[in-house]
Amino acid sequence: MNKELFQKLSIKDADEKELELALNEIVNAIQKPDEAAAMGMEKRLNEKIKPTRSLGVLEDIAIQVAAIQATPYPKIKGKAVLLMAGDHGVVKEGVSAAPQEVTVQLFYSYLNGGGGINILSNHAGAEVISTDIGMAGPLNPPELMKNRIKNGTDNIGQGPAMTRKEALQAMLTGAKIASDAIGSGYNLLATGEVGIGNTTPSAAIISVFTGCSVEEVAGSGTGLKDDALAHKQSIIKKAIEINKPNPNDPIDVLTKVGGLEIAAIVGAILQASAQNVPTILDGVISSAAALVASKLNPLTIEYMITSHCSEEKGELVALGEMGLEPRLFFNMRLGEGTGASLMFPIVEAAIKVADEMATFENSGVSTGEFKTK
Repeated sequence: MNKELFQKLSIKDADEKELELALNEIVNAIQKPDEAAAMGMEKRLNEKIKPTRSLGVLEDIAIQVAAIQATPYPKIKGKAVLLMAGDHGVVKEGVSAAPQEVTVQLFYSYLNGGGGINILSNHAGAEVISTDIGMAGPLNPPELMKNRIKNGTDNIGQGPAMTRKEALQAMLTGAKIASDAIGSGYNLLATGEVGIGNTTPSAAIISVFTGCSVEEVAGSGTGLKDDALAHKQSIIKKAIEINKPNPNDPIDVLTKVGGLEIAAIVGAILQASAQNVPTILDGVISSAAALVASKLNPLTIEYMITSHCSEEKGELVALGEMGLEPRLFFNMRLGEGTGASLMFPIVEAAIKVADEMATFENSGVSTGEFKTK
């Protein structure tokens, strides 16, 4: 269904109305995961040689993936981190401890296999698919910029981050990246990103949707301290005040105070959900994007698998708004998809329990009092 959508849609040439219709087609294609498959997986797990529910979150994950794949016998065929890159005009306001050119420098490191995400995803047997959605600096070869919507967002401390059309283009670009990955055989995706300054728009998004104060959701990002953090928080407040993003219109929120890579992650989550593929969320930027996706269609939440609890305090606020909670507490705040990549083997382990663990019937183990019939 969506493959045909991207064959007939030119994201860069379509007008705003065509883009909006295309996005709505994806949003409306998302269905509730299969409850019968979930029950089938739960039955399988209850037959294993263990007390009922004694594997806790592992069982939750196995049941969730079964429901998403609509079979009590789910399989992970391929794993990929979709790493979206974008720059932010708001860095001109001094909201980051790192200069903007670091975004492009890090992007090259991912392409060369030297980033933190490359090491951890390689360890998990996952591919890293890195895409420039809106970095500010030039790339060589220029082909690397083929998906770029614009050279970074505008300064949200002075006005909107982008136009509504640009937000839609970024979302649909992310959706196409996910669709292409799924078409290539990846059926477990994770979100990743790079973009100096992107904790600022993420905090703004989370504040707008939750009603929490900026102080409750905006942390140090690349390492801001005291006065610098207070300045960052004041810029976020100013951005919300002057742009007046409408929390009842998620695309407006992205347009006013979002980021191009954040919008692309939104699109990827929507597309994966529409194609019955789970998405592992990374840290606060991914959670801000997930929050936008959930406001477009709440069913997307059922396709999300959480990973680590970011050191950025907006993470717990965003996840809490969706009724989710993190699974790993490693004091991480790198981004890139590093936390999400750690969940790949955990998801696979959950399914292996269902596939390979002995049952009471075939092992001769007595059920005793601990097995629920």
